[in-house]
Amino acid sequence: MADLATCLPLTRASVVEAHNLIRPFIHRTPVLTNRTIDGIASTPRTPEELNGTPFEGATPSNPKLRLWFKCENLQRIGAFKARGAFHAVERLKREPGWEAGGGFTKGVVTHSSGNHAQALALAASTAGMPAHIVMPKISAPPKVAATKGYGANVVFSGSTAAEREAVAAEVIASTGGRMVPPYDHPDIILGQGTAGLELQEQVAEAKTTTPNSKSKSGPTALLYSPTTAPSSSSTNSGLDAIMTPCGGGGLLSGTVLSAQGTGIRVFGAEPSLDGADDCARGLAQGKRIEAVKSLTIADGLRTPVGKHNWAVLTGETPESNGQGVHGVYAVGEDQIRAALRLLLERLKIVVEPSSAVPLAVVLYNEEFRRRVEAEAGPEGWDLGIVLSGGNVSLEGFAKLFPEARERT
Repeated sequence: MADLATCLPLTRASVVEAHNLIRPFIHRTPVLTNRTIDGIASTPRTPEELNGTPFEGATPSNPKLRLWFKCENLQRIGAFKARGAFHAVERLKREPGWEAGGGFTKGVVTHSSGNHAQALALAASTAGMPAHIVMPKISAPPKVAATKGYGANVVFSGSTAAEREAVAAEVIASTGGRMVPPYDHPDIILGQGTAGLELQEQVAEAKTTTPNSKSKSGPTALLYSPTTAPSSSSTNSGLDAIMTPCGGGGLLSGTVLSAQGTGIRVFGAEPSLDGADDCARGLAQGKRIEAVKSLTIADGLRTPVGKHNWAVLTGETPESNGQGVHGVYAVGEDQIRAALRLLLERLKIVVEPSSAVPLAVVLYNEEFRRRVEAEAGPEGWDLGIVLSGGNVSLEGFAKLFPEARERT
């Protein structure tokens, strides 16, 4: 990976610089809204739905939310990971001595369950260098096929982070390739943060243009259908908050940086199965959790938060001034499935389970919903949600919803 000494500082200005660097290689993905989903999110759950939860017997919360969905499922390779991979490769190409040292021949190496694998394969191919990708044996076949389709050499490993890293070290030793980690590096973090930057710009723009108009700034038109008038109590011209999924923390920490100095709150969303909510638990205990072993359906969120990502999320970087993530919330598998179904049936888009986790938090995590009600008041929040990716097969959907198959 690029020498840490050459990396840009972890600031919003660096996210802007990263965006300028990768703009020719990525899509400016659309932002969508939906009145029906806003209505569901802004309706109190029934007392029966709170049975068996810590809020059993309490009055259901009543938040008011206007949701803006950033469709990174329509990004190149079908996920936000293209942003970080292209930024890492472009920064690596500019490292002194990279070309003279045979960098374009040795190429790059990484380990990934799928989306970063595809992203790095594409970025390396575009730059004219080989990519060696370590993938867990349980990776989804479509993701493996897509990674190979971009010309990468795929090497299989076990499913845990330690197993992936061990095989990656062997590949680096044999090829001389440079490691490009999936999330734990400043170049990756800054690249992923460009999604949050675009989301802020697009929502602010949408609120000041005629309904159903299209943005002219970028290769992909901004698509939206405004729900209600902007809140007069907003601290900025667009969003009050953004929520992203959290696995290794690249997208979430990058989004935190993209919101520095804007007044926009940033939240993370995780699955709770088998301890996959390591970020939320780590924040609660004040220490990063270094290992996760979960088979949650949100397969992109099975990894622990990285060291650099953790420093950003906790506001411990030199440039953060103590500003980090505002909170991380978790949901169960059935809630993720319900949110995934809602996105398919109401927003009419195909996303992978990891993408549905933030919406599941918004709909079902009563702690988060109570926080919105308390902090936003009757005016509510404009909340941006990053739909992180859409790499799921038809067969994968069938396994997620077996009851639908039984009815046919």
